[in-house]
Amino acid sequence: MPAKDIYHAAVKNALIKAGWTITHDPLRLTWGDKDMYIDLGAERLLAAEKGTQQIAVEVKSFVGASEMQDIEKAIGQYVVYRAVLAKKEPDRHLYLAVTMAVIQEIFEQPLGKLLVENNLVQLIGFNSKEETIVTWIP
Repeated sequence: MPAKDIYHAAVKNALIKAGWTITHDPLRLTWGDKDMYIDLGAERLLAAEKGTQQIAVEVKSFVGASEMQDIEKAIGQYVVYRAVLAKKEPDRHLYLAVTMAVIQEIFEQPLGKLLVENNLVQLIGFNSKEETIVTWIP
């Protein structure tokens, strides 16, 4: 199993505070002979619809030496996970969880906006100190 991101616990706690139940830590997927692990699986009850909403969350810190390498690795991993989730668990939505600083420094800038506009990534922006979810994009 891969190592947990430095913000793993903060995101997990933020999701719990926001009313999510953590169902997987990590969420294991298999495709062919390949195993992959998304950091968290979670769900919450939808009272009006009498069902549940399910998500998978990949946590990324973006603390590497190269911002572009961090983006390329995160988006590449996200695309692979999304493709497998679409076949294995089509009702589960995938999100990339990043700090609000990463939202502002990358995803509110032209390249990041392009990735979001082209539906290449859905984001959760979180505050690591307060362990809270600040924004969901889109």
